[in-house]
Amino acid sequence: MASKREKIKLKSSKSHFHYHTNKNKTSTPGRLTLMKYDPTIQERVEFKETK
Repeated sequence: MASKREKIKLKSSKSHFHYHTNKNKTSTPGRLTLMKYDPTIQERVEFKETK
């Protein structure tokens, strides 16, 4: 059986920093956007899913 989770990369909208995480494909089929802390510019910014 195929896994319902996939590895994704969340990239900052204001710098080159990124996070790696997993998401559930069935409950969130679209692309994720989250507000997270960016340590390079030291503030909270929007992170968007890339593959």
